[in-house]
Amino acid sequence: MKLGVRDGRLEVWLFIVQRLTAMVLGPLVIVHLATMIYAIQGGLSAVEIMGRTQGSLVWGLVYGLFVTAAAFHGAIGLRQIAREALQWRGMTVNVAALIFCLGILCLGYQAVWALV
Repeated sequence: MKLGVRDGRLEVWLFIVQRLTAMVLGPLVIVHLATMIYAIQGGLSAVEIMGRTQGSLVWGLVYGLFVTAAAFHGAIGLRQIAREALQWRGMTVNVAALIFCLGILCLGYQAVWALV
């Protein structure tokens, strides 16, 4: 099936966005893992961790960016998997990916809001 000009541009933009979100996620995953290892080895409980993050704009921004990048990155990846493995084409695969992305954003921002 031949892609139209509009479809081709969408694919290029999705490729670029997924690579950019991967570049954002790399350092954020390292920060997250390092923080978790530090907290666990320090003997902190979940309650103590939450107590330390309450009201922290920095952690809110870090995890807000993490959620945003992960939602876009994951939705684009799942869209591509659906296109390749399921041969799912057309506007419905894009709508499904968008719904997935919005769902992850909503759930993720709720978690970030609870964290800070």
